[in-house]
Amino acid sequence: MGQQKLSIAKNPENRKHFLKHLLHDVEAIERMMELGLFEKGVVRIGAEQEFCLVDSHFKPSKNASSVLQIINDDHFTSELAKYNLEINLDPVETGPDCFAKVEMQLRVLLEQAEDAASKLDEKIILTGILPSIDFRAVQMEYLTPKERYKALADILFELRGEEFELYIVGVDELILSHNNILFEACNTSFQCHLQVDPGKFTDMYNWAQMISGPVLSVAANSPLLLGKQLWAETRIALFQQSIDTRSKLYSFREREQRVTFGNRWIEGVGDVFKNDIARHTLLFSTHIEEDSMSILNNGGIPKLEALQLHNGTIYKWNRPCYGITNGVPHLRIENRYIPSGPTETDEMANLAFWVGLMSNMPEHFAGKWEEHAFEDAKENFYKAAMWGIQSGMVWENRHLSAKNLILDILIPVAREGLQNLGVNEKDIERYLGVIKKKASNYLTGSRWTVNSYRKLKKKLGREEATIALTALMHERRKTGEPSCNWKIAYLEELGKINIRYDVVSNVMSTDLITVHENDLAELVLKVMEWRKIRHLPVESSKGELKGIITKNRLINYLSNKENDPLSIASDVMEINPVVISPNEDIKYAMLLMLDKKISCLPVVENNRLVGIITDKDTFEVWEKIKNTE
Repeated sequence: MGQQKLSIAKNPENRKHFLKHLLHDVEAIERMMELGLFEKGVVRIGAEQEFCLVDSHFKPSKNASSVLQIINDDHFTSELAKYNLEINLDPVETGPDCFAKVEMQLRVLLEQAEDAASKLDEKIILTGILPSIDFRAVQMEYLTPKERYKALADILFELRGEEFELYIVGVDELILSHNNILFEACNTSFQCHLQVDPGKFTDMYNWAQMISGPVLSVAANSPLLLGKQLWAETRIALFQQSIDTRSKLYSFREREQRVTFGNRWIEGVGDVFKNDIARHTLLFSTHIEEDSMSILNNGGIPKLEALQLHNGTIYKWNRPCYGITNGVPHLRIENRYIPSGPTETDEMANLAFWVGLMSNMPEHFAGKWEEHAFEDAKENFYKAAMWGIQSGMVWENRHLSAKNLILDILIPVAREGLQNLGVNEKDIERYLGVIKKKASNYLTGSRWTVNSYRKLKKKLGREEATIALTALMHERRKTGEPSCNWKIAYLEELGKINIRYDVVSNVMSTDLITVHENDLAELVLKVMEWRKIRHLPVESSKGELKGIITKNRLINYLSNKENDPLSIASDVMEINPVVISPNEDIKYAMLLMLDKKISCLPVVENNRLVGIITDKDTFEVWEKIKNTE
């Protein structure tokens, strides 16, 4: 998606020419395999670092483009949202200090980003999902203003034909619909690349699938979204659902998501690309000057532009990649499931663990994938995403905890793999030591985040806790210690965080007790007494706000002997109550409540109740605003 001159693949003439190039690219890559043109005997590693930008209040920034201009370095590029940037690290041949070289460049480039962000009073955060993400950050005003991003948003929404839906269940639930793809931008990853020999590609790719579950289990660090505790690595579900173009209209039809783990072992590199072309509609096309087969037949090396463009719109967690280095083509496997952060050391440990495993596939797997159930690998992956290091795994027909699988089987395999690549022992001990400590003591980034958030939530509201967590994540990273050495967050270390209380959605209560318009009025009173609440919204069966009942109004109504003792909520509720949007200014909400002499404001979006704000909430916020001014 790095190309600029893209067009949506609608024009029939452009589409058929591009598809012809796409078919020839597949033919060319298979022909190149037959001719032995791919680079052999060279192993390179590389990475792409995605990261978040936050403002002085630790909320998502809108200044990525400005920071990018200040940096002025070709290693950096924009991303889908205005609060994300990406660094493309230089590939490095494996050897004694290969990981040290990658880490050094990573730290230098991140320091450049920090310096540039600081000029705008902003900071960078490394994490799979920014804890302080809110609903504003997934509105179109946060979309990076580039034509290709707008085109991607439009075409995916058109293909789906209805709003995107999120349904993620963990400790909490997230159930919502959304009218654009910007929830995808909440995901930031540390994408790892490994160049592989063409003759070993099939085995290496299948092995990459096999180890995905255990590697993800120890790398997970993204358990929160919108203040809700979901999966250990919520990115997996969020990415898949946020750009899922399948509608619900044909429930019996099996169709593969554009973000996918896959459904079977592969039989060759061409097999992957053929399957993707067969299953996934073309999103974009671009003008291509020369046919790849013509270039190949004339002794040249084709760029395979059509294939690379289409491949860039299929988001496999393990993705095959084609590239050319110094005029020689090569094949890579890209690991896309490892999250960004929470520190550079964590990321490098994850990279080293994965590369070590990839470089030392046990011989009994080679060419014998039919003896191993693909479903086990896929199940392991999703269990790791849901439960992280606390999950169980199926490994060669044995049931093991992720912890024991990593400690007893995979770390020794990875160690030997890194030794075979000639990596120096000091670096091997350092990086695998981090993996060992994470697994041994359940000290992943995900567990630190969950445990810290739960502790902060005991004394802070949802918005305050997510901002505090983001601030502490930034402070912890600056210590240079990996997340397995981090202490659980505690309130007293926060000091004075400049929290911005500006919109209703950041203050409103969303864990609501409501009643139905046909519920018995006496029941409504009991619910108020049981839950010690003064206001109850009344909803229809479709979730539409119909009215609101205050406790005093209800008591007065029921105490009147002339009223029917079997009255229902609709008899006593105040219809057409004053409401407010979640995106309104909190000070406006305060003035509105004073002007209308009301103590409660239902928060409504598209005629549906999404929250409630009371005079108690506004009083507490006003005191906090005064203390920060």
